[in-house]
Amino acid sequence: MLGVARDASQEQIRAAYRKLAKQHHPDLNPGNAKAEERFKAISSANAMLSDPVQRGRYDRGEIDASGQEQAPGPSYRDHAEGERGRKYDRTGARSGGWSRDDLSDIFGSMFDRDRESGGIGRDERYALSTSFIDAINGATQRLTLPDGRTLDVKIPPGTSSGQTLRLRGQGGEGQGGRGDAFIEITVAAHSFFTREGRDIRLELPVTLSEAVLGGQISVPTPGGPVLMSIPPGSDSGTKLRLRGRGAPKHGETPAGDLYATLRVEVGKADEALQQFLRDWKPKEAFNPRRAMESAQ
Repeated sequence: MLGVARDASQEQIRAAYRKLAKQHHPDLNPGNAKAEERFKAISSANAMLSDPVQRGRYDRGEIDASGQEQAPGPSYRDHAEGERGRKYDRTGARSGGWSRDDLSDIFGSMFDRDRESGGIGRDERYALSTSFIDAINGATQRLTLPDGRTLDVKIPPGTSSGQTLRLRGQGGEGQGGRGDAFIEITVAAHSFFTREGRDIRLELPVTLSEAVLGGQISVPTPGGPVLMSIPPGSDSGTKLRLRGRGAPKHGETPAGDLYATLRVEVGKADEALQQFLRDWKPKEAFNPRRAMESAQ
């Protein structure tokens, strides 16, 4: 999805994500459903590969690209001898023989009838949309099922689009009990926050006086506004970090950081500012285009 090698570094993953996100971001492609779906898939892939725990589980084949648990592979047949015990690959398909899908086609209806008549009910799959803030901080949302039942779905902190949550005993009903419910999460895009793994990024508008003089300003974060100090003489493009203000710590996964990129906005200059700039004579003339001119 990101077009990187399996052993790609975090810097390579981050660079690939930024490039693709700029191409497919919904704000740059209004009304383009394909671009929006592509952006969601890119964000989901980046979130998984940027999380060391999730990436490790994915590399070991414990979860698939959506974050769903993978079924365990074959057991004694892996080591059986002779023609009937030919080796299986990682997908469970035997070289030159039957695959899991083949066997499911033949025996699936038999197993389903057995489950319905005397076993556990069917597993069922549902989709649930959540806001960016709720996905980052964690929340509980109510999902109404087609049969009228409601489920209170607990969304863990740091959940990303494409992740699947498993609710045991909340699927189809059978004589031996209910199956499980699998809830695929879709996270809505935010108006100014974007996510890269556990980190959050935003462009932060600042006034001319704040950029020149520096000082403390209020910065929005998923957990609420936080004061941040701006160094005097900051330019547009200056990047500042708020440690631990990204996705919160969850289990063994550490908290991410928030990165704010300053964007200086002059606004409408009053007469006093215009007159000051006319009279102002800096010791050394500043020309932000000097490097471009010298390179020509």
